[in-house]
Amino acid sequence: MSNSKQNRLINEKSPYLQQHAHNPVDWYPWGEEAFQKAREENKPIFLSIGYSTCHWCHVMERETFEDEGIATLLNEWFVSIKVDREERPDIDSIYMTVCHMMNGMGGWPLNLFLTPNRVPFYSGTYFPKESRHNLPGFRDVILQLSQQFHANPEKIERVESNVQTAVSQAFSVQQTGDIEEGIYHHSYHNLMKMFDGQHGGFGAAPKFPSPHNLLFLFRYHAEEPSSHARVMATRTLDAMADGGLYDHIGYGFSRYSVDEKFLVPHFEKMLYDNAMLAMAYTEGFQVTGKHRYKRVAEEILTYVVRDMRHPEGGFYSAEDADSEGVEGKFYVWTPAEVMHVVGEELGELFCQAYNITKEGNFEGKSIPNTINVDLSSLAKRNELTVEEVMEDLEQARALLFQARKERIAPFKDDKILTSWNGLMIAALAKAGRVYDRSDFIQHAEEAVSFIEENLYENGRLMLRYRDGEVKHKGVLEDYAYMLWGYMELYEATLETCYLRKARELSLTMYDLFWDNEQSGFFLYGVDSEELLARPKEAADGALPSGNSVASLQLWRLAKIIGDYELEERVSLLLNAFVEDLHQYPAGHAYLMQTVLSTQQTMKEVVVLVGENKQETEAFLRDLKRTWLPNVTYLVIQEDEQPEHIAPFTKDYKKIDGKTTVYVCQNYSCQQPTTDLRDIGTGYLSQ
Repeated sequence: MSNSKQNRLINEKSPYLQQHAHNPVDWYPWGEEAFQKAREENKPIFLSIGYSTCHWCHVMERETFEDEGIATLLNEWFVSIKVDREERPDIDSIYMTVCHMMNGMGGWPLNLFLTPNRVPFYSGTYFPKESRHNLPGFRDVILQLSQQFHANPEKIERVESNVQTAVSQAFSVQQTGDIEEGIYHHSYHNLMKMFDGQHGGFGAAPKFPSPHNLLFLFRYHAEEPSSHARVMATRTLDAMADGGLYDHIGYGFSRYSVDEKFLVPHFEKMLYDNAMLAMAYTEGFQVTGKHRYKRVAEEILTYVVRDMRHPEGGFYSAEDADSEGVEGKFYVWTPAEVMHVVGEELGELFCQAYNITKEGNFEGKSIPNTINVDLSSLAKRNELTVEEVMEDLEQARALLFQARKERIAPFKDDKILTSWNGLMIAALAKAGRVYDRSDFIQHAEEAVSFIEENLYENGRLMLRYRDGEVKHKGVLEDYAYMLWGYMELYEATLETCYLRKARELSLTMYDLFWDNEQSGFFLYGVDSEELLARPKEAADGALPSGNSVASLQLWRLAKIIGDYELEERVSLLLNAFVEDLHQYPAGHAYLMQTVLSTQQTMKEVVVLVGENKQETEAFLRDLKRTWLPNVTYLVIQEDEQPEHIAPFTKDYKKIDGKTTVYVCQNYSCQQPTTDLRDIGTGYLSQ
């Protein structure tokens, strides 16, 4: 931030836009003022999209956007617009698609050159200031493009027309028929081909956690227990928890690993990754009973509540990779630094356990990790028991965590995004239910209250809150991920108010986003700004798509409240993406969970709570803790009127005043029973 001048971004609340508010570039926020200037002055638009914790965004700012010479050229020949992709996922989705079409790749920073009609004619990602390593220099690019724009308008118009046509085709979804039986096997086999049996994870470096793949594999394992689905999922969970991708000192996961072993992370921490990973480790614990997964899930949520929580309940977005301008500096150690904090004897043990060496594994220092570390061997080598080693290592970790607080911490992006909060609400509620952690459930409920009190305007769910400002209409992910949060909170608390909220949110979601002609949900609402196209996507990226999350949560809701029309709409949604499912099954792993659910026999359980409280509480506690992917349950307390949310239950009666359980499947119901031991989770999991 070398320039003392301010540009228009100084008035924006987005942390990313504020980072550029002192650049000499005359930045505009996305809006009509910039577009009008481009039209009136017949100037191309330079559109730069990024986010606050993006390492290469920082690099390009330092090299290029803080350069007075570059700024002079941009200010003279272009109208420059900055967009925070996390606040405008609709804009980012469209222009990232264009970048992929033009270049076969994409990423951030995303830089495009547009006509005044907002149609791209050139795009790229990171540009150095001057040409190097086969990358064109930004100075050369802007000089050439400015000249082309004015000297060859016919060519620019042809490119504009071709791009507009290609964008329209890219986001058009053709309904091609019913989903075939067993199509989800294709996702499993694709993931098998991509699986790294040696190091865990999928594909080559860089490796992303992709926890939605793991959730699919656990779900697939439930139907195909003899498959390798569970092995792939657990090998990946173990590898990520061992590696430097995990912060062994302060907890929480980084965004991705730059190597195949999950050793060297790109150090930024994202709220959404930690929410999804907490859910994956929790399901891993439910499926395997492995207490390590429980510990990792609880540690992730401990980090989030400790470091990422707004005092009133919402959750912040991210922490940067850099501190003091150096990537990873906050997180790495030398043996001398460790021993200075914890002493020589304890320090030596810690360095052995976490691979901290004089040579280091990252620019001369060490990222703590437990790759290829065996606690039993370590204990034997140090003449200790495993329990003693674990106690000593925890003592050292706590001391190092306190010492690390004295370092300059990475930048924290403290905006509160509805969508990512929805994921964290779901993660906290799920963990609270499975681990019997009332504090996690309380934090989830406080986050819901924060969203409901601060992120609605005139009944419309909004996208971002920061410093008292609410901005941008919510997109599909905001609604779908909040729906997930409500569904998990219902299962955690058994309070039907969350089912009512889920139902109300789903109705609004259909009104705003549903495609009445070809089915499926559009990314942005009918009441939102009209862009080059209206995306409708089902493929997973770093996160599962809005359509895939909506489909599974709507299916769960439909089964719980007995809404057959809602079930039918979920089937229509799946049919809308059948061609995509065939072409890239592994890229739609989360949507395949819904396919699995619709093609397997589900048990729908209704519990009418009676006077035998102690026995009932034990039954419900077991029901909530156990992994039952093919079971939905509706619990009706003694003082509730269930027909308001689930009309089909209006004729259900308790037997002799006792807790009575109804179990239905394949549209037929068994005789109700009061024998809670007979109808326990062992039976329900069959």
